[in-house]
Amino acid sequence: MAPGKGGFAELYKLRDGLNEMKKDVAAFIVDCIRELANRLLAKTVPRTPVDMGELRRGWTIGEVVVTSAGAEIEVFNPVYYSPYVEYGHRTPNHKGWVEGRFMMTISIEELERELPAILEKKMSRFIEKYLGR
Repeated sequence: MAPGKGGFAELYKLRDGLNEMKKDVAAFIVDCIRELANRLLAKTVPRTPVDMGELRRGWTIGEVVVTSAGAEIEVFNPVYYSPYVEYGHRTPNHKGWVEGRFMMTISIEELERELPAILEKKMSRFIEKYLGR
């Protein structure tokens, strides 16, 4: 092959793949955040005690907020007594303590242990989509 002729097709393909990937990184990050929030919710809801069901039904996921510092999403329970169930509280006569259930705390710790494998798998699929052979 003569100098300057051909041989660059693979580099052009890589360049184009990287350009496409760059365009989709923000959407990929938002997708990852949403998936992690849903996984957290799936772990937290079953751990939530059921009396009348209001507390269990109260779990909500907010919108993804992207800032210059990163992206975040809020998973919360607006039921007014949810912090008391999560962290514990004094008894009505103030003589004892009701232990917290830590349904969110335990779920977060569990998800943090699974996080590297989850994100590695998602990133591998994302990269393969644009740079795969």
